[in-house]
Amino acid sequence: MRIVFYVLVSGISAVVTFGLAVLIWKLSTKYRLYPKIRERDVHTRPTPRLGGVAMFIGIVIAFAAASQVPQLSLVFAEPGKVFGLLGAALIIVLIGVADDIWDLDWLTKLAGQIIAAGILAWQGVQISTLPIGGQTIVSPYISLTITVLAVVLVMNAINFIDGLDGLVAGVALIANSVFFIYSYLLQANAQTEYFNLASLTSAVLIGACVGFLPLNFHPAKLFMGDAGALLVGLLMASSAILVTGQIDPGIVAQPDVFTAYFLPAFIPILLPFAVLVIPLLDFGLAVIRRLRAGKSPFTADRKHLHHRLLDMGHSHLHAVLIFYGWTLVVSVGCLGYMFMPWYWATLLIAVGLIICTVVTLSPLSKRKALESAAQSTEARAESEAVARFDGLDAASEDLDEEHIETKEQPA
Repeated sequence: MRIVFYVLVSGISAVVTFGLAVLIWKLSTKYRLYPKIRERDVHTRPTPRLGGVAMFIGIVIAFAAASQVPQLSLVFAEPGKVFGLLGAALIIVLIGVADDIWDLDWLTKLAGQIIAAGILAWQGVQISTLPIGGQTIVSPYISLTITVLAVVLVMNAINFIDGLDGLVAGVALIANSVFFIYSYLLQANAQTEYFNLASLTSAVLIGACVGFLPLNFHPAKLFMGDAGALLVGLLMASSAILVTGQIDPGIVAQPDVFTAYFLPAFIPILLPFAVLVIPLLDFGLAVIRRLRAGKSPFTADRKHLHHRLLDMGHSHLHAVLIFYGWTLVVSVGCLGYMFMPWYWATLLIAVGLIICTVVTLSPLSKRKALESAAQSTEARAESEAVARFDGLDAASEDLDEEHIETKEQPA
């Protein structure tokens, strides 16, 4: 029943986030605290974008409540990591709010992200072990650099897909649920402590997403803005980094348990990429596209994956659900390797990807059918028009009419 304490903390995060989100929405609507619609925006009416503030406060209060639960005291045995995580989150939220209000240049935002990631790594939340071929310990400088790069990458990848109602909150909800299940399974296998910062971070973020999603789902009343998207990315990266340190990588070197724990040892590396496959793909394509055009990688445009889905003919809601489907198939499929033989898990992923591909491309077949029908209709209309105004046909019709009139005249 240890999971009850995680559910309790997650519930606190959800309730506080929802209440504050409603308050921020009402105040922002009353005092018109929302920016003008930009050319790349999908929404058609001005919408407040300070929802990230509600998420941040909900997360902080949930951590504060967790610190008062005796069963979760082990998480706070290393307070530096907790304060480092919350301090980095505060910096990210401040940068995000400033960008939502004043539209900061990309260099300033990047500098703030690097500072936040640096504080996170400085307080001990960093990639120091890799479960490959036994325990691998990298040097402190390499660890710091890799951690900062990974955190900044994930934050921007999440921020890049924040273009549709409920997209980031829903994707983060699915991804962190998978992360929480995985970390809890590690606990059940006695590879780590039942209560740890990785699981608590995932649980608290799940609650924040649940509390925010009702106001953010289509049609959205409130956006999380850069503050919320960067915050979600920071916490997702942090939980992934913390998960990699939960198991003893040296266990894979023991022949008698190699088979049982081989995949669990690699899932901390595979799972972050699995749950972030869509954001990372969109981020990579955007960077390549902008660099080829001679622009900054952080230059905004309207060519993200969610924009392309809309251009293909999907509705706003369908596009969001497609993102949910891709994330669910890849992340749950990757987690399936812990529950079933590898060939069944691979088959599950393959079937899911095929279904997602068919649903994603379905508007193209519908559009092709409509275009074909339209072209055939236009061709028929054009042939009828040509026949109607053809000179020989007209003359033939005149002769036929004269012949009929002649036959009808009395002798």
